[in-house]
Amino acid sequence: MPSLAAMTRIDLSVPDDLGDWAEARAAEARLGGAGEYVAGLLRREREDAEKLVRLQAAIDKGRASGVSECDPLAYLDELRAGLRAARSADAA
Repeated sequence: MPSLAAMTRIDLSVPDDLGDWAEARAAEARLGGAGEYVAGLLRREREDAEKLVRLQAAIDKGRASGVSECDPLAYLDELRAGLRAARSADAA
């Protein structure tokens, strides 16, 4: 957990029912309160956004690589044959 000197304070107002729900969720998770619960939500949101950036980069890289001339079914057959050979080697 970051030190207090490295933290930013955010004041947030939510309807009572939502605040009660957040407090209950924090208690279930054994957190220090709704603030810790919301901080966890923000961390997960940031992680999700970072994953999306990496996914988009992979998609862009794939698109830029062009179209393969390889027959997809033949490629799957090659993969299956490789897996069978690996299993046979492990069994021996």
